[in-house]
Amino acid sequence: MSPRDPTDNQADAPTDAAAHVEEIQIFEREPGDPKRKRINPLFKLALELGPLLIFFFANAKAEWLTEQYPQLAILGKPIFVATAFFMAATAIALTISWIKLRTLPIMPILSAGIVFVFGALGFWLQDETFFKIKPTIINSMFGLILLGGLFFGKSFLGYVFDSAFKLDAEGWRILTMRWGLYFLIMAVVNEFIWRNFSTDFWVGFKLWGNMPLSIIFTLAQLPLMQRHALPDEEAEEPKTS
Repeated sequence: MSPRDPTDNQADAPTDAAAHVEEIQIFEREPGDPKRKRINPLFKLALELGPLLIFFFANAKAEWLTEQYPQLAILGKPIFVATAFFMAATAIALTISWIKLRTLPIMPILSAGIVFVFGALGFWLQDETFFKIKPTIINSMFGLILLGGLFFGKSFLGYVFDSAFKLDAEGWRILTMRWGLYFLIMAVVNEFIWRNFSTDFWVGFKLWGNMPLSIIFTLAQLPLMQRHALPDEEAEEPKTS
């Protein structure tokens, strides 16, 4: 048996390095990709909705927070304090996602870009209008992304909910189309609310209007999801003694 050529290790090194590079996936994989990581649905929900809940809390308790931490007074109105907390929470959520999963969720990172751009403009100009139109921009963006993805044969909604639900391609297509239209409608609703009502009413609607409407809309999709649900692969695996 001939001794191993020491140059073989050097020849294998680039291959090993290339394989390692391929394992790194910055953005989460497509829903149908077998290499897509399975994520705890509650953990994923916390990462994506956590910053929004912090925004509501900070806006409602802005005066108390300012009393506890006087340095926050430099931010100005409650809406500015809440937005600062929202921006920080969004950055933390994306950081946790990267540390735990070594990937970044598609939808939150898109909204994060809008949050930081409009948040920075709002702080610089001290104009709360930038914060009020942010939901319009985000909802419009999500709606156009979802509907535009369908044009190219991509059901982007699967990126968000694939860890919780398993649907066939047609199910994801219909669900994506419905949510795309819903986001565009909510963009119009946000424009109507902030232009015709007070800031406090607008903030309240974000919690007591948007959330219930989203829940009702989600529940209305259950029949569709049941019709297009895929069988549980684990349940179908034959039991071995």
